[in-house]
Amino acid sequence: MSQEGQSLHKMMPVFNELRLDGELTDAVIQVQDVEFKVHKNCLSCIPYFRSLFTQWSPPEERVYELPFTSAETMKMIIDHVYTGSLALTDNNVMDLLEVAAYLTYEELLEACSDYLITRLSPHSCINTWKLTSKYYLPKLCSAACSYVLDHFEEVALSGSFLELSMPEVEDIISSDNLMVRQESAVFESVIRWVSHSPAERRRDTHVLLSKVRLATMDLEHLNAVMRNELVRQDGACTSIVSRATSLQLRILTTECGLTGINDPLSRPRLPPAILLATGGWSGGDPTNAIEAYDVRAERWSTVENTMERPRAYHGSVFLGGFVYCVGGFDRVEYFNSVRRFNPITHTWMAVSPMYYRRCYVSVSALNGLIYAMGGFNGQTRHDTAEYYCPETNQWHLIASMHERRSDASCTAFQGKIYICGGFNGHDCLPSAEFYTPETDHWTLIRPMSSPRSGVGVMAFAGRVYAVGGFDGTERLRSAEAYNPQTNTWAAAPPMLTPRSNFGLEVIEDKLIVVGGFDGFSTTFNAEFYSATTNRWTKICSMNVFRSALSCCVISGLTNMETYAYPREPLSLEEEEEEEEETV
Repeated sequence: MSQEGQSLHKMMPVFNELRLDGELTDAVIQVQDVEFKVHKNCLSCIPYFRSLFTQWSPPEERVYELPFTSAETMKMIIDHVYTGSLALTDNNVMDLLEVAAYLTYEELLEACSDYLITRLSPHSCINTWKLTSKYYLPKLCSAACSYVLDHFEEVALSGSFLELSMPEVEDIISSDNLMVRQESAVFESVIRWVSHSPAERRRDTHVLLSKVRLATMDLEHLNAVMRNELVRQDGACTSIVSRATSLQLRILTTECGLTGINDPLSRPRLPPAILLATGGWSGGDPTNAIEAYDVRAERWSTVENTMERPRAYHGSVFLGGFVYCVGGFDRVEYFNSVRRFNPITHTWMAVSPMYYRRCYVSVSALNGLIYAMGGFNGQTRHDTAEYYCPETNQWHLIASMHERRSDASCTAFQGKIYICGGFNGHDCLPSAEFYTPETDHWTLIRPMSSPRSGVGVMAFAGRVYAVGGFDGTERLRSAEAYNPQTNTWAAAPPMLTPRSNFGLEVIEDKLIVVGGFDGFSTTFNAEFYSATTNRWTKICSMNVFRSALSCCVISGLTNMETYAYPREPLSLEEEEEEEEETV
């Protein structure tokens, strides 16, 4: 704020006191027979009043009648000018917004916009979105539109969705940013909208159906689409579904999924989260490679990272909008350093180093803190542990573990940190324990069924999963799941490929393993486990073969599309071809 602005801000309480006492006022605002004595200079901060006082009325004018609002609303506006206070409610915000727009009172418009953003819900977001076509409120428009897309499955069940126009529905369901777990939800929303007023809307069914990513559905859902009465009775609709079925069959027989990511019917939506695979050991040397996995497109893309030095056997977490790479090794140095990556600006910076150098470190985030446990400093395997607080940029030592562990793995689960397996310098370990932050205490749990060094550990489907690793003799395919209620481990289906020192993360109900060492060579292949199907499935391989990498999942960024697999906009020719095929 400028010096003049600060001086005026300090003077406003004085002006308000004078106004309330009726002193030195030089104008009267009259609304519904209620008179408000004001100072012209104070109200001139609002463009409407400045013009009213200086251009639209003679200088000697003192009484100004305003017929376009209520006395209650005008009182709130005048009070806001003098005091800065504003008690917005669901009952008054729309009246204030309308008058603020008429007056061109930008500060009040912004306050109303911010309030309406906090009140967005599946039942209000569409009406709020439509409101922004009447008033220029870009922040509110963006927030409401994003809310519709981010909560579409709930929004599509609201009554306001059924009242949308056909172009508005088309605009929503055409967006790559539409967040749905299953594309069938988009199809069901189209049928619900058409069925609300079939006489007028039936003719629009095929146009909307062409915007549904039908070829990303499984055959069971596609068959259900074909059996739908509205679809069966429309030749253009059945043609669309037939083409989607043919495309889907080609996708199923093609390695790594999609054959045409830009085909209107198979083009996947943008994912709400992206898996990042960072660093690792590749071709006899550490690498600084970063790849991003788009679970919707089932494709990996390379994230440029020319400025960061290589590291392997490190840990990574996504916290507070940043990716933290912790510890590791670059063939020469065992790191205690921590590097923070900003995925918005694509820049790296150093943060406070750990107390200990930690290669083969186990890293996890819990309650806004980053925990680093165990590891190897080139001479000693650690039983020590510490946590980092981003707010203070400081590390703090915590209680030591029961075992020395390097090459273990850990996960946060039900308010505790679980760490499993590892190597103590002599043996691969089957033991596991958890840390309770409230008591600063480690508790041993039942050991795993097998020793596991270079293991992957992850909270998933209500259990702690320990996957793969090295038992001292061979690389493992086996997996097991820990139930904290019974303190027992149970066998889980084995992976398709034996591996140790791989990346492990959960994204969209899939436990994904990436890369690693299979006992003979470093690999770039990947697979996922689904608790629903209880089996492992191969997915597209990375572009870089590597082990000793680390994975984390990023979400909630304003530039998520830059990490997703590229989706080129449809050309005019493609859109025209699509329209011809649906006629």
